[in-house]
Amino acid sequence: MTLPRIAIIGFAHSPNVVGTHGTTNGVEMLIPCFQKLYAELGITRTDIDFWCSGSSDYLAGRAFSFISAIDSIGAMPPINESHVEMDGAWALYEAWVKIATGEVDLALAYGFGKSTAGDMDLTLSMQTDPYTVAPLWPDARSLGALQARAGLDSGAWTEADMAAVASRTSGTSVDDLLAADYVANPLRAHDIAPYTDAAAAVIIASERRARELVANPAFVTGWDHRIDSPNFGARDLTVSPSTALAAESAFRHRARDVDVAEIHAPFTHQELIVKNALGLPDSVRINPSGGALAGNSMFSAGLQRVGYAAHEILTGNAGTAVAHATSGPLLQQNMVVTLAGDEN
Repeated sequence: MTLPRIAIIGFAHSPNVVGTHGTTNGVEMLIPCFQKLYAELGITRTDIDFWCSGSSDYLAGRAFSFISAIDSIGAMPPINESHVEMDGAWALYEAWVKIATGEVDLALAYGFGKSTAGDMDLTLSMQTDPYTVAPLWPDARSLGALQARAGLDSGAWTEADMAAVASRTSGTSVDDLLAADYVANPLRAHDIAPYTDAAAAVIIASERRARELVANPAFVTGWDHRIDSPNFGARDLTVSPSTALAAESAFRHRARDVDVAEIHAPFTHQELIVKNALGLPDSVRINPSGGALAGNSMFSAGLQRVGYAAHEILTGNAGTAVAHATSGPLLQQNMVVTLAGDEN
C-alpha cells in the first residue's frame, strides 16, 4: 500500500528562554505561535481539521493540564483534538497518521513545557525504572555523564569530539571549551543542553491542501520511531539501536546524504551517537538551528527539530532533510523523519 503524499507546511516556536512568567499550561507561549502560523498561511483556526498536543501533566504539576492549554485555541466552535504524554514530535506523528487515513486534510501539532518551574534534573529521574533506578534519584546530568564516560572509555569518542559539537553551536574554540572545569565528570557545562521554557507548533497537510497554501511543501518521505530497553544494564549506552532501526525504515527510499539533519541531543556526546546511528556522511549540515544545545525545552525540543528541518526546505535552503527526536532517559526512544522538496 502506498501512503498519500503529506507535507509539513508551517512551523513556529516561542523563544527558548530560561524562565518565563507564564503559567505551566503554555497558553501565553502558544497563542503567538498559532497567530504566526495563521498569518503566514492565510488561514484561520476553523481551517484546522485536527489538533494534537504533546505535554506532561507531571511537569505541569496538575492533572489534565493539556485541557487548559486549549484556551490558546478557543472553545468555540468545538475542535477535533487529541493529546500525547510525549514530546510534540509524537503528537505530529499522530497528526500525520490522521491525514494518512484520509480523515482530515489539515492538522496542527503542538508541544509545550515550563521546564524552569522545577528541578528538571531530578524530575527526569522519574522516567527511569520505578523499582530499581528511580528510588536512587539519579539526576539527568549524572546519567548523561555515565553514558559519556562509557563512550570515552570504549574509544567511541573523545572529549575533543564532544567539544567540537558544542563549538559549532557556541562559536567558542575547542581548546577554550576543553579548558573549562567539569560539572559532572566528564561533562563540562557546554556538554549539557540548558533547560528552557518554550512551545512549538507545526502544521501538516495533505498534498492537495499543501499545494494550495505554500509554494514548496516539505513532503514526508519516511517516518518511524523505535524504543530501546529502559534497563540501562541491558543495552550498550554508546550506541542507539532504536535510532538505527527507525532510520533504516525512514530512509528506505532515500539516500542518507541529505542536505540538513536536525538532531535532538540533550548532551554533546548524544549527537555523536545519533549521527552514527543515522549513518550520515560528514557533508550533512547538522543542527543549523543550534539544536537542543541552544535550548532544551521539554516537550517541544523534538518538535522543534522536525519544524526546523522542514523550514530549511520550505525556505529553499535545502532540498532534503532528516529530523530526529528523542524521549526517555539516555536516548531510550527515538523518532526519525525524512523530508524532501518537490524536486527531490
